[in-house]
Amino acid sequence: AVPANVEEDRRHLVEAAVVRIMKARKALHHNDLIAEVTRQLSVRFVPGPQFVKKRIESLIEREYLERDDGDRRVYVYVA
Repeated sequence: AVPANVEEDRRHLVEAAVVRIMKARKALHHNDLIAEVTRQLSVRFVPGPQFVKKRIESLIEREYLERDDGDRRVYVYVA
């Protein structure tokens, strides 16, 4: 098990990576976003796809991202 403070730090790292990537790309398919986040963070730790997905959902709830109307697997950055 991971200590709570480490878990918290990792949540922030994953969210920051997602926002950075989406800000640069504007729109990205779910699998591509997961792969890119994992690649960027692999130096520090390897986040599981479920962990990244939960952080993406959280960012959608807080209106940083939204799902594409045409394809629900595509995320769009909300400026």
